[in-house]
Amino acid sequence: MARVVVDVMLKPEILDPQGQAVQRALPRLGFEGISDVRQGKRFELEVEGPVDRAALARVRELAETFLANTVIEDFTVRVEEAAGAPDPAASGTAAEGAVA
Repeated sequence: MARVVVDVMLKPEILDPQGQAVQRALPRLGFEGISDVRQGKRFELEVEGPVDRAALARVRELAETFLANTVIEDFTVRVEEAAGAPDPAASGTAAEGAVA
C-alpha cells in the first residue's frame, strides 16, 4: 500500500477569513514576523497496489470532482514513500494536470 496525499488550498485571489483570523491572533500570542496565513485541507489516501500513472489519474479525478471545489480551490497530489518522505515527481495541480 502507498499513501497519496491531496492538499487543497483556496486560490490566491479568494479571501481566507479563517487564515486572516489566525494571522491577527498570532501577535497577541507572541508570534511575530508572520505576514500571511492561508488555511487548507489535507487528505491522506491509502492506495492498494502500485501508484502508477493510472492510479494518480484516478486520484486527481477524485480530488477534482469530490475533494476540491476547483472554482475557488487548487489542489496538489503527491505520493509519500513508506518512510513518509514525499515523492516530488508525483506532484501536480488541478490546473497543470501533471502526471508522474
